[in-house]
Amino acid sequence: MEQPRTANILVAGTGPVGLIAALGLADAGFPVVLAGPAPAGTDGRTTALMNPALAMLAKMGVLDRLEGQAAPLQVMRIVDATRRLVRSPVVTFRASEIDEAYFGLNMPNKVLVEALVDAVSAHPAIVWSKALVSHWAFETDRVRAILANGEEHVAALAVAADGRMSPAREAAGIEVSNHAYPQAALVVNFGHARGHGFTSTEFHTETGPFTQVPLPGDRSSLVWVVKPKTAAELAELDDETLSRRIETQMQSMLGRVTVEPGRQVYPLSAAAPRRFAQNRVALVGEAAHLFPPIGAQGLNLGIKDVSDLIEIVSKNQADPGDSNALAAYDRKRRPDILARSGAVNLLNASLLSDMLPAQMARSAGLAMLDRIAPLRALFMREGLRPGSGLSALFGSLREQVRRQ
Repeated sequence: MEQPRTANILVAGTGPVGLIAALGLADAGFPVVLAGPAPAGTDGRTTALMNPALAMLAKMGVLDRLEGQAAPLQVMRIVDATRRLVRSPVVTFRASEIDEAYFGLNMPNKVLVEALVDAVSAHPAIVWSKALVSHWAFETDRVRAILANGEEHVAALAVAADGRMSPAREAAGIEVSNHAYPQAALVVNFGHARGHGFTSTEFHTETGPFTQVPLPGDRSSLVWVVKPKTAAELAELDDETLSRRIETQMQSMLGRVTVEPGRQVYPLSAAAPRRFAQNRVALVGEAAHLFPPIGAQGLNLGIKDVSDLIEIVSKNQADPGDSNALAAYDRKRRPDILARSGAVNLLNASLLSDMLPAQMARSAGLAMLDRIAPLRALFMREGLRPGSGLSALFGSLREQVRRQ
């Protein structure tokens, strides 16, 4: 076996969050070992990255390569497509209301991952060992990772970006509560006869959201949440039949629909760890939070994990895995993760519930957003940058008081 290489930080996992973590930590001055195989490059899904995540990619020098292959999200709309007694009004969020050109960009995962892989491969402070971690060992002042190819690496901190099942999280002894939903998501891209106007529409149905998100040209991506049996049946339909089903479901909003090759089905679940760091392991991405695909929160929340982790470890450069540093990371991430995952899980549960109080609460909340412009602006700002909505609201109130 080779002699162990010492690195300040080891990142386990080579999905988008792991690649971004490696780049961000290396840019912050830490020698980084990235452990995991090269991504397969066959993911047909797309990702809507909001402006704060895009700012981080710009800082890493990756955004320029993505912009030409992404569509801006200028308008986001929620439509109640249920057939229940209590229904909500259509709620429309416009980026211009909060002085933004757009909320974010929607791009193919393949494009994002390719750009990140190239940046990681070219970074002089990153050693990429393209094998999974097969064994973890935790010591007082370091963590040791033995890879499947026999390499051994020692680091002061391990970043668990290794997904929803996270072997690093399990090895660190972090307990997690899991919940499986009676839902699955069908993911497909499609062309359409009418332009989307850079508008994303989330139709709420009794089985979950049906979300259309614009892509460049007259194309969109779709995440259709239904019962698992229905998702499997939809995935087996011929192209013409599935195209008609999608067009009907979205009320012919974009005219004639033509599905593109490549369909994927994912079962939905939620997972919440008891803590977000322990035993020199910090959790990011799906290792730290897992919930249904509502409101484009998943990867954006993972990138915020990385951003906050970089801030914490930069203040603890002598020992980024020290218990005090990990406790600070846990405190910083907990409110944001719990608030966002809780809101998504609650909204998803309200869609599935046949109980009248749940339907009334969801309808009342959306109606308030539709009718009260300052509340809608607060919601949009908070969705992009936690705390910014309240700051803007208080700033506006102070200005009104000053003028009186």
